[in-house]
Amino acid sequence: MSFDLKNIPLPTIDRPFGIELWPYFNKAFELAIGYPADDFRFVSGETPMSTLKETAAALVTYYVVIFGGREVMKNFSALKLNTLFMLHNFVLTSVSGILLALFVEQLVPTLYHHGVFHAICSHEGGWTQPLVVLYYLNYLNKYFEFLDTLFLVLKKKPLTFLHTYHHGATALLCYTQLIGLTSVSWVPITLNLLVHVVMYWYYFQSARGIRIWWKKYITILQIAQFVIDLVFVYFASYTYFTSTYFPWAPNYGTCAGEEFAAFSGMGILTSYLVLFISFYFVTYKKTAKTGRPRRNTGRQALIDMKDAELPSVPVAGQANGHANGNGSANGAASSRNGKGPVTRSRKA
Repeated sequence: MSFDLKNIPLPTIDRPFGIELWPYFNKAFELAIGYPADDFRFVSGETPMSTLKETAAALVTYYVVIFGGREVMKNFSALKLNTLFMLHNFVLTSVSGILLALFVEQLVPTLYHHGVFHAICSHEGGWTQPLVVLYYLNYLNKYFEFLDTLFLVLKKKPLTFLHTYHHGATALLCYTQLIGLTSVSWVPITLNLLVHVVMYWYYFQSARGIRIWWKKYITILQIAQFVIDLVFVYFASYTYFTSTYFPWAPNYGTCAGEEFAAFSGMGILTSYLVLFISFYFVTYKKTAKTGRPRRNTGRQALIDMKDAELPSVPVAGQANGHANGNGSANGAASSRNGKGPVTRSRKA
């Protein structure tokens, strides 16, 4: 039997991976939902989790569960949950990778044949039916990612403002962009998926006991992601507002999307950039100056950023009214000699 290279499907602009991924996804979607992905339509008020009431209820539930759970866990020992933790991170790595590949398959031909402006500012470019399916699945995945925080609670790890704010705000951001029909949505989503493939793979390997040296560069990748996001989102918003209200100002034409979605995107993404840059400098730059070993970076960051750590409800009998993740008074003190366990704070 001879092997013919001509039978191997080679990547092309219209078929970036050589084979077409969408037909396989279409069948998998039908097996799971009961109808093919080609038949999916996002209808505000009808599609599950497509109303502000549903989104708000999910966010309120998230914060009630994690903060309430943290108080409840004060009476119990920290849970290990290592197997579930590994499974959770492996699933999120896989889901992020699959969604990213599907986005690439849809976007490469559009970008090549019609250009970047068409892809970010035209519904025919950035709001096609297949892309809307992927936008919606990415949005639902944000609620699954809430389990990240539940693991922190059950393992009695500190809850930081950056972590809890980011999870809730990202779900809200995805909701506003779906409702707002913003064609530029694929830019922050694809970059976020790329970051998540790297980040959740890191946490999966970490749970397996494998020490990885490039954790610092995940934060750098996240910061770069938000910078690129803001360039595109501010450009799309500027184009929309100038073409709508200030046609005399220089602009490239019209841009699809609703005004509330533009303000939401600019506001939330800008806050991310500020918070992640602050986290980077406190975690890595200051640690380097103090000469502390890299292995204590995470805990030292929590010590330095104690005002950013979300306060706990005081419980009678605890020294100074504070307890660390293991129930001892002032948990930060246990790591001052560098012998305490490393605390990992998850940022997505």
